[in-house]
Amino acid sequence: MAEEVVRYAVQIAASTRPGQNDTPSFVDECISWGAGLRAAQDLILGSKARALLDGRAHVSPADIQALAFPVLRHRILLSYRAEAEGLTVETIIEQVLDHVKSPIT
Repeated sequence: MAEEVVRYAVQIAASTRPGQNDTPSFVDECISWGAGLRAAQDLILGSKARALLDGRAHVSPADIQALAFPVLRHRILLSYRAEAEGLTVETIIEQVLDHVKSPIT
């Protein structure tokens, strides 16, 4: 698996944790608890399995993106403010995916 793709998965998971240096402001406002290191591991392992099932020997950023919702959905706890505004975990994951730059592979 390309190092850039592994880094991409780690950055996605890390971007869901409020209070970190590189965390986007919307995460600090909308998330009370973010995904941990196991989420990044699950993104990586799941994307390897997805690529294999698709008959490919390499993992693409699209594999990571496809697994972001099922892997992260239950690991993110929204803040009361986000719930009051009617935001969902899925919309926050979409914003995180938009925020983290995808590597070109």
